[in-house]
Amino acid sequence: MKKNIAIIMGGYSSEYAISLKTGNVVYKHLSKEIYNTYKVHIFKDKWVCVTTDEKEFPIDRNDFSVTIDDIKIIFDCVFNAIHGTPGEDGYIQGYLELLDIPHTSCGMYQAALTFNKRDLLSTLKPYGIKCATSYYLNAGDPFDVQTIVAKVGLPCFVKANKAGSSFGISKVHEISALPNAIAIALKEDDEVIIESFLDGVEVSVGVINYKGEITVLPITEIVSENDFFDYEAKYLGKSQEITPARISPEMEAQVNKIAKEIYEILKMEGFSRSEFIFKNGVPHLLEVNTVPGMTEESILPQQAKVAGISLPELFGNAIELALSKK
Repeated sequence: MKKNIAIIMGGYSSEYAISLKTGNVVYKHLSKEIYNTYKVHIFKDKWVCVTTDEKEFPIDRNDFSVTIDDIKIIFDCVFNAIHGTPGEDGYIQGYLELLDIPHTSCGMYQAALTFNKRDLLSTLKPYGIKCATSYYLNAGDPFDVQTIVAKVGLPCFVKANKAGSSFGISKVHEISALPNAIAIALKEDDEVIIESFLDGVEVSVGVINYKGEITVLPITEIVSENDFFDYEAKYLGKSQEITPARISPEMEAQVNKIAKEIYEILKMEGFSRSEFIFKNGVPHLLEVNTVPGMTEESILPQQAKVAGISLPELFGNAIELALSKK
């Protein structure tokens, strides 16, 4: 009997369009010979299963099932392709876990923790994980730009605390630009993290559980044409993503070890992609993504390709691991 697999995509954040691309690539490459695959769009105003002829059938949220042509379909597993909320911040994980439906992403707690940059970095610092000097701010808090700059320096980065795909992020060179950068970040989230600028090589490290083994994928070096790795650089071709990264064997071994440690410390499952910048030869963690992009051009699939793992193998492995835990 083929298993019924729901590929969930969309979401409630600015990342929904990227999520739809990821979900469609997963749908394209997940073996139809092994699985019955279904595209499920999750938006604030509707949860629907979308058929190949673009017809929409509502999802019954009581048991996450769908009825198509009077046949009720129960999903055996969910492939989570939702970037941002509710797929990357723990909400979907908690919902599916309450329904006892296996899914390909990490657990609810790990998703919530990694999605919150401030909480993640605070959790990992006691383990010796290096990161930038930071200043925290919430919506409505009074702030003094001189105090912020005295702590983090210039240039600095102003980021939405809980957002991905470089939405709500600014690189600030002048103190006068700080208030506007904070306002931009607050459009994406009610929490802000302001970080010191780390000048060095930026790398992205994918860590997955592949066939039961925690596996560090070949490292990608990020070279942005823009001032930093922003939305344009990520998605509109304004960057070079070089895999394997042009770093020394010592740097590679160091960042591989740290990325794997993070995966193990947090008791992660599924996919992860951690971003680092080398400062004075030492990797400093920027963030951890638990639902990274999965288009053919995305970083983690590029890394898997260099490691000799095809997209059908990458996606099928995630499904089989999730089903094995049931």
